Amino acid sequence: MSFTGVSIWLIPLLIGGILVYGTYKRVPTYEAFVDGGKEGFNTAVAIIPYLVGMLVAISVFRASGAMDFLITLLKEPLQIIGVPSEILPLALIRPISGTGALAVTTDLIKTYGPDSFIGRLASTMQGSTDTTFYILTVYFGAVGIRKMGNAMKIGLLADLVGIGAAIFFVTLVFGS
Repeated sequence: MSFTGVSIWLIPLLIGGILVYGTYKRVPTYEAFVDGGKEGFNTAVAIIPYLVGMLVAISVFRASGAMDFLITLLKEPLQIIGVPSEILPLALIRPISGTGALAVTTDLIKTYGPDSFIGRLASTMQGSTDTTFYILTVYFGAVGIRKMGNAMKIGLLADLVGIGAAIFFVTLVFGS
């Protein structure tokens, strides 16, 4: 059997194994499943206000021209140090929105190609950073954490390090 054949059956076998083990341990598996579904639905409903607030903030940031202004402001200093300014929208959007960052990455790859320096840099940045503000607003908000200053600082620092490392290593390996 090929690896593909195994991968097709892996998830159903895992779920079936959990159900058999739960039944063996005398856990009411169906009731536990339904309770988990209820809890998941309640969590989804609880995060909707935070998600809507974050999406509105992103829309305002982009529609107001603030993002374009910031890109214009930083274009020349980035070119001096050898960083393509085309990557800046990705660096700005990635901590805010994973879907928005994926759209920017897709556009960069479509425009410059997957094997171009910009395509490789965008892909590496996408994998080296996280959606810090999304995590803070949605997940912290869902569990009621209000003081998130230190988590935000560390998350943004990690994003900055990820962006810097992506630029350094892609430049080192692939040149500009």
